[in-house]
Amino acid sequence: MLALRPNCECCDKDLPPSADDAMICSFECTFCRDCVDSVLQGRCPNCGGNFSPRPIRPVSKLANNPPSTERVVSDCSTS
Repeated sequence: MLALRPNCECCDKDLPPSADDAMICSFECTFCRDCVDSVLQGRCPNCGGNFSPRPIRPVSKLANNPPSTERVVSDCSTS
C-alpha cells in the first residue's frame, strides 16, 4: 500500500492525501508537480526514475489506512 507521504521532498510543500499535484516515482519518492517540472526536469533525484501522479486515496479509506506522517526532505539537485 502506498505510504502517501505528507510533503514534497524538495520544497516541503504539504501534500495531503487529496493533493492532485503530488507525484511519485516507483520507490514512492514524493514531490509536488511544480518541483517535478521546474527543478527536477521529470527525473527523481533519488533513483533516476520518472514520475506519475500519486493516486488519491478515498476519504472513506483513510481511517483504516492512514497516510504517513513522516516528512522527508532531500537534496533536490539533479547533479
